[in-house]
Amino acid sequence: MKLHLPATAAAALIAPLCASASAAEMSVNVEVPSLDVAEYHRPYVAMWLQTPDGKPAVNLAVWYDVKLRNDEGEDWLKDLRQWWRRIGRNTDMPVDGVSGPTRAPGGHDIAFEDKLNGLAPGEYEFMIEAVREVGGRELLHGTLQWPPKEETTLRLEGERELGPVILTLKP
Repeated sequence: MKLHLPATAAAALIAPLCASASAAEMSVNVEVPSLDVAEYHRPYVAMWLQTPDGKPAVNLAVWYDVKLRNDEGEDWLKDLRQWWRRIGRNTDMPVDGVSGPTRAPGGHDIAFEDKLNGLAPGEYEFMIEAVREVGGRELLHGTLQWPPKEETTLRLEGERELGPVILTLKP
């Protein structure tokens, strides 16, 4: 005997199962410092998760000059060296929901909800890299468990190109 359910009924039965599997949340607050320099350029920034052995798991965000003519902003993405070596060179930019414009000095809150659906449980390294034209380079990273069992805060401290980076995980 076959049971036929309307799509809405099937969705209502499946939704609680999916919600419990992907209910965890991850957000990050990135402080882009204001630098007193003669020639200031907003930093290019990349955020991603990788496995403990360095294999890319998910590309979270890439901030670059998306409005340059002829996609010239993409030419400079290779200056995000670690991101470029692990993910960037194999990524066709722009990526919907990942690519975005550079950010001005100040605090920036980003929530990563949809990008983590389907991420296998386990240990990951959160990576954030920043580079500025006529500036420096900075790479910060910290270990996290996914999905989190309890609310967790991971604080990374930049020295020049990034200020505090606060990662918040919620079950």
